[in-house]
Amino acid sequence: MGDRAPRAAAFAACALLLAACGSAVTGTPRPLRVTDVERELVSSYFAALNEAAGEGVSEQHELLADTQHPDFRDEDCELPNGTIKVQPTMSTLRLDPAWTPPGEDEHPRGVVLVVAVTLTAFQEGTEIGSQIGSQHVVLLNGKAYGFAPCAN
Repeated sequence: MGDRAPRAAAFAACALLLAACGSAVTGTPRPLRVTDVERELVSSYFAALNEAAGEGVSEQHELLADTQHPDFRDEDCELPNGTIKVQPTMSTLRLDPAWTPPGEDEHPRGVVLVVAVTLTAFQEGTEIGSQIGSQHVVLLNGKAYGFAPCAN
């Protein structure tokens, strides 16, 4: 019985110490995985991008302007001539919360995701190049936004 009192006192001291050192974390907790809704938004973003490419240069440029992340719209962005088709490998889709756009210090508002893609460029209907890389998509207020490939 005499053994329990020192243990209880030690436990109480540890509990008080932990309570004093603890701090509240703000924000909404979320799992460290991509949800089905997020996956569908990203998939739909690429489907719309490729559909616009099939309609023509001006249609795709208009879509790229409409889906440019609102915090990073650059009115001086000159889109490249031609269209692009992007084939995402959706099995590689993952969260990338530490990413910032090149040359920027600020993290975009929203949920940042990255996915491996095969990007093929076309001019006047002729394939002029293809490469494999990563593309970031940001989900904000239920919409997918990207970062237009500026020529300048």
